[in-house]
Amino acid sequence: MWLTQPLKERQTRVFLAVLLAALLLVSLANLLLPAAHPLHVSTYTVTLLGKYLSYALLAVAVDLVWGYLGILSLGHGAFFALGGYAMGMYLMRQIGDRGVYGHPELPDFMVFLNWDSLPWYWAGFDMAWFAFLMVLLAPGLLALVFGFLAFRSRVTGVYLSIITQALTFALMLAFFRNEMGFGGNNGLTDFRELLGFDLRADTTRVGLFIASGIALALGYWLCRALVLSKLGRVCVASRDAQARTRFIGYRVERVQLFVFVLSAMLAGVAGALYVPQVGIINPSEFSPLFSIEIVVWVALGGRATLYGAVLGALLVNYAKTVFTGVMPDAWLFALGGLFVVATVLLPRGIAGLLARRRSSAAPKEASA
Repeated sequence: MWLTQPLKERQTRVFLAVLLAALLLVSLANLLLPAAHPLHVSTYTVTLLGKYLSYALLAVAVDLVWGYLGILSLGHGAFFALGGYAMGMYLMRQIGDRGVYGHPELPDFMVFLNWDSLPWYWAGFDMAWFAFLMVLLAPGLLALVFGFLAFRSRVTGVYLSIITQALTFALMLAFFRNEMGFGGNNGLTDFRELLGFDLRADTTRVGLFIASGIALALGYWLCRALVLSKLGRVCVASRDAQARTRFIGYRVERVQLFVFVLSAMLAGVAGALYVPQVGIINPSEFSPLFSIEIVVWVALGGRATLYGAVLGALLVNYAKTVFTGVMPDAWLFALGGLFVVATVLLPRGIAGLLARRRSSAAPKEASA
């Protein structure tokens, strides 16, 4: 089966080379070339590309569990949002008395809602190391608890997908409440600085873009190392023949839980990189529609390829940026059409189509 074929070394090298070259060229074109130069890349474009790269890391995280474990998660948007909220809480604490109401400790929305003191779960977020740790722990712990209960009960297939979607929907409803202390419908915004750097500065924007690219490269490399290891082969065996894998002695639920938690933590990192570049995090990131959209990225790019997930995330989000400006009311129909096309005409995605063309071209070159 095509889903059991290992990643090729050449594909990985090409992907990493293209990614690093793009990081270098875009950064130099923004910082060194004047705005009037035809090759100048604006700061807005750099920020937009950085957002795309954070989405690409999220797509790789979903491809890890869907492509190699066979778990169709429709709730990875929750892990992405939790990582984003952890970063947003840190950024809000950095505002201090520079907010609209000038309170030295409480964010503006808490002052507006007449909060007397900072909630206990906001403690520690004034320290960068604690916030960055929570970027990993918040989605990781949620995935650990959820995965332990689900995999131990051997919930699989469409039932697991529905439960993951119910999870993210429940979190969305909870975070919409002002009583939760996360800004309610408006979320967290008006960020000023990150690690002492002005978030509005061009150099900071370029730095976040580079950080997103490096995180994507490291996340891709980590996932690739996992799927090519013995653990990765057990994942594929569990996906294709779970009962047989259990019969020969493997604890499938432990393998599923480990990979699921790792994927959730990668999604949290993607959310943490997304927030300072976009400048806001609100409960809409928990929307089930967003989690379904992530699956569309992976399906269109190519499931169980990793680089296909990156390709799908970049293409779909670029198309979204273009078409939401041209025909905003019809974008959701276009997204649904993409999913239908990917399912019916491109079951292996764009990556599978490229692989098929290479395989068909190889005999012609050999005969020549």
